[in-house]
Amino acid sequence: MHKLVILTGAGMSQESGIRTFRDSDGLWEEYRVEEVATPEAWHKNPELVQRFYNERRKQLLNCEPNAGHIGIAELEKHFDVSIITQNIDDLHERAGSTNVIHLHGELKKARSSVDPSLIYNIDGWELKMGQKCAKGSQLRPHIVWFGEAVPAITQAIPLVEQADIFVVIGTSLNVYPAAGLIHYAKQSVPIFLIDPKPVYTPIKVNVIQEKAGKGVEILTNELQKLL
Repeated sequence: MHKLVILTGAGMSQESGIRTFRDSDGLWEEYRVEEVATPEAWHKNPELVQRFYNERRKQLLNCEPNAGHIGIAELEKHFDVSIITQNIDDLHERAGSTNVIHLHGELKKARSSVDPSLIYNIDGWELKMGQKCAKGSQLRPHIVWFGEAVPAITQAIPLVEQADIFVVIGTSLNVYPAAGLIHYAKQSVPIFLIDPKPVYTPIKVNVIQEKAGKGVEILTNELQKLL
């Protein structure tokens, strides 16, 4: 069975109603990254940071996987599929995908602010100040903030190196280290890129200039030719 590795970004979930950060109506117009998505922000104003992610979590509970998520899950019938996502939502899992690596953390989880290995599921949408881990420290969102290391990249790189087919969906390839994963694909491997906007890539790719839902439908037809 061909090993299919898919890297997904914010555009993957946009059709589900998840607002992106960088588009014209994105979240950065309401919040500065320094205020809500850095370790410094957490130390300066943890209440604001908690509120920001509580709002994102509440929104996520009202969103559903789109046709793109569902189409990717369906590919597991024919391929050995691994997903590497920059997204912090759980829409891939809810669509039925079984092998998902979250590079930037998971919105529906919390972790200890003193021991990153202590990770907890959040019941509902709200993580409150005063909720503590087993070691007595305040729980923080289980998110990789700007300026923090991305531990899951060490799992992602070998997957891309082993890929028979590599697909990039809905990412600008501007955020590192995720953007660098494309360089780990073998030169002989077919690479597909799905995005409605032009995306600069340092290597040759097969471009499908569509949103995720329609793009995954086209991709599925293309992949059938490789079976």
